[in-house]
Amino acid sequence: MLRNRTVLPRLDYLLAFEAAAELESFAAAAKALNVSETSVSRKMRLLELHYNCALFLRGHRSVQLTDHGRRLLNGVVPALKTIEQVSSDMLRDKQRSTVRMAATNSVASLWLMPRLRKFHQANKNVTISLLSSDLDSECLTEDVDLAILRGDGDWPGFSATYLFGETVFPICAPGYLDNHIRIEGVEALTDHSLIEVSNNHTEWLNWKTWLSHKQVDPDRVRHSTFVNTYPLALQAALDGLGIALGWGHLVDRHLRSGNLVRPLGANHVRTNSGYFLLRRQDAERHAESDVVVEWLLKESAARQRYAAE
Repeated sequence: MLRNRTVLPRLDYLLAFEAAAELESFAAAAKALNVSETSVSRKMRLLELHYNCALFLRGHRSVQLTDHGRRLLNGVVPALKTIEQVSSDMLRDKQRSTVRMAATNSVASLWLMPRLRKFHQANKNVTISLLSSDLDSECLTEDVDLAILRGDGDWPGFSATYLFGETVFPICAPGYLDNHIRIEGVEALTDHSLIEVSNNHTEWLNWKTWLSHKQVDPDRVRHSTFVNTYPLALQAALDGLGIALGWGHLVDRHLRSGNLVRPLGANHVRTNSGYFLLRRQDAERHAESDVVVEWLLKESAARQRYAAE
C-alpha cells in the first residue's frame, strides 16, 4: 500500500506531460491525446504547481524540458510503460475468457440458447459470444473460435466433431389437428397447409425433397406460409399456421412440453448429414475454449437418440 498518496499527481497530468515532453509541443500533445491545447497547457501548469518547479521552457511553438522536467520524465516513462503492459495483459486475459461461437440460425436459437443459462451458472469465468448465421462464410471467419454447422464432416482446415445427426419429421401444434381433417398417411400431407423455409441452401431438406424421399409426388405440395429462417417456421407451427418439418434435437423441448406433436408418429427421413463442432486446426488453443468444447460434447452425449444415431 502507498505510504503517502498526496505526493502523486493525477494520472492524466502525467500522460499529458509524457506526450508533451516526447513531442516537444503542447499542440502536438493535444492532437495525440485528442484534447484541446488549452487542456494540455492547463494540466502542465497544475503539474508544475504540484511539484513547485518549472518542468518546461516554453518557446513560441515548442517547449523543452528543464532539468526537473527531464528527471520527472525519466521516472514517468518506465512507470507508464509498466502500467500499460499490465493493463494490456489483463485485457488480453479478459478477451481470452470470451469464447466466440458461431452456429446456424436454427442451432443457435433452438439448441444453444436454451442451454446457455446453465452453462453460465456453472462457468462464471467464461463468456460465450454467439454469432447466428446461415452463411458458412460468416461462421468460419478467423475471429470465431468454435462453430456448429451442418454437413458431412469435411471442412478443410478444421477439425470436425460429430454432435448429432439429421432426422426430420412433420410437426404441428395440437390445435392444428383439432381444426383440420385427419392425417391418415404421408400422402395426406399434400392436403394440408405446409410451412416452408425459403433460403439459398438447396442442400437442406424442404417439403418437396422430404416427400420425394417418401415417394410422394412433390408437385402436389400446397404451401401456406413461407419464411426465410427455420426458427420462424417453427414459430409458425407453434402458432397453428400449418405443418412444418421438424429437426430432431432442435424441436425436442417443444415435443416434450406438448406444444408440438408429430402427426405421423415415428415416420421420418434420415439423411447422411449431421451437425458438427468445428475448430480451426491452426488456431491457438485456450483453456476457455476447451471448457466450452467439453460442455458441448457432454450435451451431445446426453441427447435423445433418433433413428441410427
